[in-house]
Amino acid sequence: MNDTTTQTATVDPNTVVLEAPLQRGEQQITSIHLRKPNAGELRGLKLQELLQMEVTSLATLLPRISTPTLTAADVNNLDPVDLVSVASVVAHFFLSKAQKEFLPA
Repeated sequence: MNDTTTQTATVDPNTVVLEAPLQRGEQQITSIHLRKPNAGELRGLKLQELLQMEVTSLATLLPRISTPTLTAADVNNLDPVDLVSVASVVAHFFLSKAQKEFLPA
C-alpha cells in the first residue's frame, strides 16, 4: 500500500481539516471532529435549515457536536470553504444507509 492509500484509509470522514485554521487565544484549531447528533441536540433547530446549510442553525448545532467544542463566534469566523465542508458532514448525518450507497466513493 502506498502513502496516498494509507492516508485515505485512515481519514475519518467526520473530521474536517480546516484550510484556514481558527485562532482562539493561544490555541490554533486546525481540524474539527463532528459526531452524529442525537434528537436532544437537535432541539430548537429545523432540520431543513441544517440541510440547506443555514449558518445560524449550524452555529447553534456545532457547539453541541464538535471536538474541540466550537463557539458560535468560532463558527461565524470559519472560512466559507471550511463552513461548507463542515455543513456537508452535518448533512451527511441525515442520510440513511440506503441513500449513502448512491453517493460516489
